[in-house]
Amino acid sequence: MSAGVPFAKGHGTGNDFVVVPDPDGVLDLTSARVTALCDRRRGLGADGVLRVVRWAALKDDAHPAEPGVEWFMDYRNADGGVAQMCGNGVRVYARYLAHAGLLPDGADAPLRLGTRSGVRDVWFRGDEVAVDMGPARVGPDSTARLADATFAGTAIDLGNPHLACVTDAPLEALDLAVAPGYDTALFPQGVNVEFVSAVQDDEVTMRVHERGVGETRSCGTGTVAAVVAALRAAGRETGDVAVRTPGGRLRVTVHADTTVLHGPAVLVAFGEVAAGWWAAPR
Repeated sequence: MSAGVPFAKGHGTGNDFVVVPDPDGVLDLTSARVTALCDRRRGLGADGVLRVVRWAALKDDAHPAEPGVEWFMDYRNADGGVAQMCGNGVRVYARYLAHAGLLPDGADAPLRLGTRSGVRDVWFRGDEVAVDMGPARVGPDSTARLADATFAGTAIDLGNPHLACVTDAPLEALDLAVAPGYDTALFPQGVNVEFVSAVQDDEVTMRVHERGVGETRSCGTGTVAAVVAALRAAGRETGDVAVRTPGGRLRVTVHADTTVLHGPAVLVAFGEVAAGWWAAPR
């Protein structure tokens, strides 16, 4: 019997991923395989797939390997599309490297990981993993639409696009089963839409609809975008803010020149995808 494809399952505050180790870049991770793996009835179930590949084996001319950075996070959304960045995904990816004994020698901190949004520095702090998400680039104001309601928001780029809407509407009452409407001219490749409460005692609550996925229990880049927007609405440019998501608590530190996401990253299970299923997902 031919060997199957190893995998791990992990999550960061309920934002869950299938981790596929492929150090030498030999697997053909097609869109069909990604969508089937992420299917919660006929696959393993996840918000996305993290392929663990050495940057030198990525073979992507658009993202040439950077000297001294061994690992690249090849992230795919549940719809099979390639995504630039995932804050919770980076933290789960780093946790997997540590578990598998794949950290570079002497890598106490930081671990440097390649992503399609650039190199990210990661620190292990007990049960938590922190990642430098880079600066949040604030764009123009815009709006999101849910049913008959319109929400004012701000475009924020964290390597992927966000529309963060600070609102006093009860978040638990929002119907995010359907993707919010948005300005397609401003976001031609789609957008993650966050709904976030105002800052109170350095804490906010957030829900998010991710492009290519739907509502998720948490979103790393979305959490950062939500905090940046909430701080700006409070007249602040920097701060350290706790975030309550449906999947758990995270913390975001916004500095003048960068942002840092802090939170748990958990590995749940390990296994093997059957070779026959991998050859023809069904």
